[in-house]
Amino acid sequence: MIRETASLQAAAIAALRECDPIAKCSLTRDMAERWRRRRLSLSAQRMAMVPERPGRPDKPVLVPPNRVPRRSLSSASGKAALLHSIAHIELNAVDLALDIIARFAIVRMPRSFHDDWVRVADEEAKHFALVNSRLGDFGSTYGDFPAHDGLWETAQRTGHDLRARLAVVPLVLEARGLDVTPSILRQMEALGDEETARVFRVIYEDEKGHVAVGAKWFRFLCHREGLEPDGEFRRLVREHFRGPLKPPFNELARARSGVTPGFYRALSSAGT
Repeated sequence: MIRETASLQAAAIAALRECDPIAKCSLTRDMAERWRRRRLSLSAQRMAMVPERPGRPDKPVLVPPNRVPRRSLSSASGKAALLHSIAHIELNAVDLALDIIARFAIVRMPRSFHDDWVRVADEEAKHFALVNSRLGDFGSTYGDFPAHDGLWETAQRTGHDLRARLAVVPLVLEARGLDVTPSILRQMEALGDEETARVFRVIYEDEKGHVAVGAKWFRFLCHREGLEPDGEFRRLVREHFRGPLKPPFNELARARSGVTPGFYRALSSAGT
């Protein structure tokens, strides 16, 4: 039996601090269920102890991004390496959603903002479980391959500003998933790996909604403060994200999620 926690913020912090990935995801999904059942309050402490780094296991070993090896997807070890990298991304995504819930609980926002981010955290925890389970089918588990810490390092640069966090995490990092996942799906289908393809389909469909959540609340904050969303997005990305945004872009999926080309084309490495 998981101990009751009085507030949504406290429940999110408890999950953030948990080091074991399986337990972290269990706490996250339990938090979401209790929130849906109105068993958690919105009370928040301005000085709450939101950790600067989430709890993590001893493995995987974290290395610079250029030292994470790439392998051919035609081999079982190559598929396992890909699944491990996706599991690492999804675990980071769980922590990033929890961090938004906990860190920005004191920001005056409609209750539906918290509803949305609890759902995002819940779905990211589901994604980690799906990917880790499929990874087990290849005889591996999370921690068996090296990974990098770039996602959390990016998030740390936006801990002071909800607009910046929304611009960088859902509208840059998660939107990138909309660009690359269809290609991975096609490769899995071409290799006849329907089980892995099914996992990626679930992630892809959910991630469209996550980007849409980010776009909705980014626009909400901009309009509330009299800012033009496209220009404010470009300003924040230039300030808080290192390097250009890389094409090709899945323009249709991005637009359906509320991220129109006016947001990102001027930031592209293609210069369009």
